[in-house]
Amino acid sequence: MKLAAEIRTRLEEAFSPTHLDVVNESHRHAGHAGDDGSGESHWHVEIAAPAFKDMSRVARHRAVHKALGEDIVGRIHALSLDIK
Repeated sequence: MKLAAEIRTRLEEAFSPTHLDVVNESHRHAGHAGDDGSGESHWHVEIAAPAFKDMSRVARHRAVHKALGEDIVGRIHALSLDIK
């Protein structure tokens, strides 16, 4: 399974989002620090879910990282999040 699909599946299972967009931005960082040559090193996620309503910004980020798990977070160099 491609990493984008793994990210999407874990976030859908954890939050049942009303909006979820998983974007591989690795091509924008080719040859830069953190580019491991896999083509799956830099990601941007936009997610909206009722579960985030009463969470602080930091709590939202922690919840997303927890949902993704160490196995996914450890495989990527950069993850930017837009959480609503």
